[in-house]
Amino acid sequence: MPLFKSVFTLIAGSIALVPGLLHAAPLPAADSPAFCVAAQQVLASTKLVGKNTLFTDMPAYRHSKPLVEPLEIFQVVSYAGKLPVMVSCKVKTAAHLRAVYGAAAAGKQLYCPDMTRLAQAQAVAELQRAGQPAAAARVAAFVIDANEPYITGQSYLGDFQLSYRGEDGAIHISSPGLYQDYDSWITRFLPERLQGQSYCHLATVSYLKALAVGEMQPGITMTTAEDAPVRPK
Repeated sequence: MPLFKSVFTLIAGSIALVPGLLHAAPLPAADSPAFCVAAQQVLASTKLVGKNTLFTDMPAYRHSKPLVEPLEIFQVVSYAGKLPVMVSCKVKTAAHLRAVYGAAAAGKQLYCPDMTRLAQAQAVAELQRAGQPAAAARVAAFVIDANEPYITGQSYLGDFQLSYRGEDGAIHISSPGLYQDYDSWITRFLPERLQGQSYCHLATVSYLKALAVGEMQPGITMTTAEDAPVRPK
């Protein structure tokens, strides 16, 4: 079996093993407000559509807190020049949606690396359709790290490497996030604005493709500092 087909089969198989991860439509463009709407639906396995605000300054995103009723979520995009390399979403957890909208409102909780695997599969498919099977195989070989979500906003907002070359020689993709388990006993002691939060920093399809074709090299450090580049230049 050709390298591309064998590695892509492994990706498709790993996605199919996660209930709720099969996403019928392609992920929206990272710079579209529709992206974090889709992220909310995928991460909480829900059909609910949140009202999304796409910020164009990082401080506003840093200070935002998603709301459950009405469902309001938040997004910011980080750029390297004109290329959107990372999209950050603040959405609500499946458990919190169920508590407010009923047991059928949301299903299995998924996490940031699951979203990155969708982006990886989409990048593979787009490169293959563009007649670039070697680049598609390189994306398929990227290792999506199984990042454990943070429990504090300070950790989520810290600097990190979105991609890096691991000791295994492979390109690794990070997907740091934050998760507050709404079903936990500790939730009752938290301020309402901190309950049931699900945040992600996600590599874009465009960034994964740029890595694959050599337009960018692994090792980019992302920041949420006030002067973070959140508009194309």
